[in-house]
Amino acid sequence: MQQLASFLSGVWQSGRGRERTIHHAISGEALWSVTSEGLDMAAARRYAITHGGEALHAMTFIERAAMLKAVAKHLLSLKETFYALSAQTGATKADSWVDIEGGIGTLFTYASLGSRELPDDTLWPEDELIPLSKEGGFAARHVLTSKSGVAVHINAFNFPCWGMLEKLAPTWLAGMPAIIKPATATAQVTQAMVKAIVESGLVPDGAISLICGGAGDLLDHLDSQDVVTFTGSASTGQTLRVHPNIVANAIPFTMEADSLNCCVLGEDVTPEQPEFALFIREVVREMTAKAGQKCTAIRRIIVPQHQIDAVSQALIARLEKVVVGDPAQEGVKMGSLVNSEQRADVQEKVDQLVAAGCQVRLGGKADLQAAGAFYPPTLLFCPQPDETPAVHATEAFGPVATLMPYRHADHAMQLARAGGGSLAGTLVTADPALARQFISGAARAHGRIQILNEESAKESTGHGSPLPQLVHGGPGRAGGGEELGGLRAVKHYMQRTAIQGSPTMLAAIGKQWVRGATVQEDRVHPFRKYFEELQPGDSLLTPRRTLTEADIVNFACLSGDHFYAHMDKIGAAESIFWRAGGTRLLPDFRCRRAVC
Repeated sequence: MQQLASFLSGVWQSGRGRERTIHHAISGEALWSVTSEGLDMAAARRYAITHGGEALHAMTFIERAAMLKAVAKHLLSLKETFYALSAQTGATKADSWVDIEGGIGTLFTYASLGSRELPDDTLWPEDELIPLSKEGGFAARHVLTSKSGVAVHINAFNFPCWGMLEKLAPTWLAGMPAIIKPATATAQVTQAMVKAIVESGLVPDGAISLICGGAGDLLDHLDSQDVVTFTGSASTGQTLRVHPNIVANAIPFTMEADSLNCCVLGEDVTPEQPEFALFIREVVREMTAKAGQKCTAIRRIIVPQHQIDAVSQALIARLEKVVVGDPAQEGVKMGSLVNSEQRADVQEKVDQLVAAGCQVRLGGKADLQAAGAFYPPTLLFCPQPDETPAVHATEAFGPVATLMPYRHADHAMQLARAGGGSLAGTLVTADPALARQFISGAARAHGRIQILNEESAKESTGHGSPLPQLVHGGPGRAGGGEELGGLRAVKHYMQRTAIQGSPTMLAAIGKQWVRGATVQEDRVHPFRKYFEELQPGDSLLTPRRTLTEADIVNFACLSGDHFYAHMDKIGAAESIFWRAGGTRLLPDFRCRRAVC
């Protein structure tokens, strides 16, 4: 058994004190010992800020995006190493693909977003000029700048790679260093990826740190320039949210917690429709992927009361075919839970649901003495969801979901909201009006909702898949936080400041010319300057000239731009940008001054 080291203050180091053991999820073999006791968390934070923070602040957004891309390519070349370690956690190859290559894909996405949409600067002008005076001499603009602290990421056990990378990407793009604190149960997978990043030399010294074990007194040393994110159980997150130092210093705290996500079968769907089969497939996939250990997994199956038997029979038929076992063996479709402690927790929660009035229709019992942390796909039925609050509050974090009936569309929305806030929800329907009604009534309790039907199913990414372009988070029990969502995520690690002044001053600060700012002219035509020589406000004032159709044709031949609105009289006449009914191919405005 090896000790799992942490990477703090630029060196690999091991703690000394009470240790926890990481076991192989399938065999039960003891693999790693973990402790962070005795490690200097205050020094680790200072090092990350003074080394990693300063280096990242000096890089432009474009340079940071290039760094993300380089890291992603490097990790992709080493993916088989991560797959081998991921197998120790009970994950199938498909489960590991989502975690490993899905996480790397998120790095690529943010690299692309940064290089395409952010300025080649360290300061980000967020909006257009906001006039504040009658004559235009006083205006404002919001800008985003990097915080001077460190981002502390406390992550869950179920996605040791994706969970780290989906936070690292916007953190680094924003110019902040990160301290990663993975869940101990799967920390060996995270450590391998961090080690690969460190050894690559692709990121500045101090840009990434790793704590294997407890966070110790790290939160005591943070201040208002730091950021804390948490992914995990709602109860743990609620405890961290009210940490005295976080409260006292108003430290930004983003929480993404497990939730009682639902999948709703529309009233319009019958067993003969393709949407019915899609519903069954979606529920079974979300129950069994990662052995149900997903914060977005479907926990509540909400169907019309007259469809209960048909849905129950179809689900049982599909779930009985799921082969549970060692993912290394051919034919296995679902692996184990992460460890025996998690198996015991799932069994306890299932027993609580049964005691509250739910009925077991499939599974429901595991051999708690077996070496492998296996738990069977389990389908429960709650006949009275309005009178059973436990079914909307108790989550068995495994391959477990509860079937429940609804009477009408409003009742379905009421049940969907009863979870107290969810990360994700799905409505399966072929009726656009029903979809609109559901969104109007249920969206306020969800971070993301998928409308699934035959038309979208072929290309759907699925109920449980967070995408880097879309927000990931939810209200209430789901944590009230927000991750991903494209460039929205980057802003969580930056400070927004409203800057007031003259347009000329605002142009200088943002390195972007704005209307009302002064311009400068010289004898060199702007088109004859190299890109590096151009400055915001460089201007060229030309004599008035009436453009003719011959000018347009000549320019098109010179430039190769034969776009129809420029060259075709009929197309131009029909365009809203051109003088209605006219025959000229010219817009109804004049431009004599070009400003860079």
